[in-house]
Amino acid sequence: MEQYVLVAFNGVSWAMTVFLVAAGLTLVFGILHVLNFAHGGFVMLGSYLAYSILAVTGESSLALFMGVSLLSALALGLMGAFFDRLVLRRLRVVSESYSLIATYAVLLLCEGLVKLCWGEDFRSTPPPAELTGALTLSGVPFPSFVIFIIVCGLVTFAVLDCISNRTTLGKTVMSVAKDPWMASLLGINVGIVLTGTVVVGVALAGLAGGLLSVNQSLSPGMGSALIIQAFGVIIVGGMGNVRGAFLASLLLGLMTALGDNLLPDIPGLFFYVALVTILLWRPKGLLKGLH
Repeated sequence: MEQYVLVAFNGVSWAMTVFLVAAGLTLVFGILHVLNFAHGGFVMLGSYLAYSILAVTGESSLALFMGVSLLSALALGLMGAFFDRLVLRRLRVVSESYSLIATYAVLLLCEGLVKLCWGEDFRSTPPPAELTGALTLSGVPFPSFVIFIIVCGLVTFAVLDCISNRTTLGKTVMSVAKDPWMASLLGINVGIVLTGTVVVGVALAGLAGGLLSVNQSLSPGMGSALIIQAFGVIIVGGMGNVRGAFLASLLLGLMTALGDNLLPDIPGLFFYVALVTILLWRPKGLLKGLH
């Protein structure tokens, strides 16, 4: 019984980790309909930025760690504004294939920047002192930091879902996603909405990078690895659907954890098996459209 509890816990942990990465990616695709390969690079930059600040401060508290993560989100949000102005805005009137190439090029630039500034060695950051222990229930230990990441993933989903479906801002953004021309006729500044969406999406990447800087091995290849899992989640969930991405994260996470438990010598195999199986069953994803 304990083994199955740990498998479920590991699955939810994987799910919330990937959802934190995929949240901003899902948001940008839902509004701009652009598959942003650079998103993984932005998550990586957020992690390295948090690593550098925490390395200077030494042993960190939970408050400091959260502050650094929010600072990473702010810094990457500003970078997102430049990214939209210099790259995405210029490509909105051309084929989507150009956006794919351009955002992949930005991912490569992010990797080059990391190698230039931090080198190619693996880096790691200790968790805050308050999250170094474990919570034991019925003799089963649950690491405190992993529980913290799960809570962050749940809070992120709840906030995004609430804003998207229960606020005027969310309805305005959704109207631009569905029909930008009609939205402009109604007096909505479509350009501001699109730029704001990119800024928020990249800021979420920076936040994810800051939060995950502790339980990830930081390396220049980190961005490429994370973006593959995030793309799997948003494809299975239904492109641009926050609720679908959350559901897909849980489903793929549990399948991945179960597969790693059954076949520990081939970690990650069940992620791709589940991905292919679900897409054969629901080619358009579990949920369709932006909700």
